[in-house]
Amino acid sequence: MDLFTPFAIGPLLLRNRIVMAPMTRRRADPDGTPTPLQAEYYAQRADLGLIVTEGAYPVPESRGYTGQPGIVDDRHAAGWSRVADAVHDAGGKIALQLMHAGRVSHPDVTGTDRIVAPSAIPIAGDVHTPHGALPYPEPHALTIPELADVGAEFAAAARRAIDAGMDAVELHGANGYLLHQFLAPSSNRRTDGYGGTPERRARFVIEVVAAVAEAIGAERLGIRFSPGANIQDVLEPDPADLRATYLAVADGIAPLGLGYLSVVHPHPESTPIQELRARVGAPLIANTGFSTTTTRERVRALIADGAADAVAVGRPVIANPDLAERWRRDLPENAPDPQTFYTGGATGFADYPRSAALRTPGTGQT
Repeated sequence: MDLFTPFAIGPLLLRNRIVMAPMTRRRADPDGTPTPLQAEYYAQRADLGLIVTEGAYPVPESRGYTGQPGIVDDRHAAGWSRVADAVHDAGGKIALQLMHAGRVSHPDVTGTDRIVAPSAIPIAGDVHTPHGALPYPEPHALTIPELADVGAEFAAAARRAIDAGMDAVELHGANGYLLHQFLAPSSNRRTDGYGGTPERRARFVIEVVAAVAEAIGAERLGIRFSPGANIQDVLEPDPADLRATYLAVADGIAPLGLGYLSVVHPHPESTPIQELRARVGAPLIANTGFSTTTTRERVRALIADGAADAVAVGRPVIANPDLAERWRRDLPENAPDPQTFYTGGATGFADYPRSAALRTPGTGQT
């Protein structure tokens, strides 16, 4: 396969196999409404095969940080509709990522009287809040009736995203957030039907995926995992337990026929990830890591070797709105500035220049 061969995710035909990874940028309004600046930022990158937005919270209780966008109400939906329209007008495709932070938050961030998790186990360390760094609080352990409510909240938010014009929805089951918290024995110490064995720890994730698939159609749904990442106190140190857990999830969601599977792992060509890919039976979008830069050489090799159907790219996409054409023509890349990743405003967000080699003479445009 070639990086620039089109391919399909459900009903979506993508122009190439480069995907914009979901990345926290903290540019939403204080109430969580996406801004015109965010619409500009995503539209600039519409020549990628697929854009996946940063995680949007489905209900206030699920908000993880200030500056995070939501998909809770009509204001949020209108903001995302502007984003989707801008991307579509530029010829692109866009998926909204749904993210429930679970215990990776604080009531000073959510504006609610609690945060929630599988079990009442706080994270070690401090969380950044509008009032400075504070210790992570002990979360409320969700009851079984509340689990059904959370699944319904995910489904309603997904429906709202599709109604706002998004082409697809991605569930954030990675990076130590709520869905990931249910999968790991370090964060899920329940003794009911949702904890203990790998199959029981997988149950809630399967139920959420099924609820969202019913709401929007499985062909427009993807899910993102980071097995074994050991991040934000979600620890999965036992390889046998890790394999059993993710294969239990795979077997539970495979019959739904998802649009895609996204996996964060340094070696997506490895046997565990390829086994997960085969069991889910959906196109694989690979992402090779959290803090390492994904190079064009690595992406081309993964696609050429058939280790992935597409590759999600982070920092190079931040710094190069025209990354696909730069890679197609082997042009130099802008370097990203990590100091501006989360600072707000256009600087380091919507002001990275396009390649001079791709601009139309006299216009500054491609």
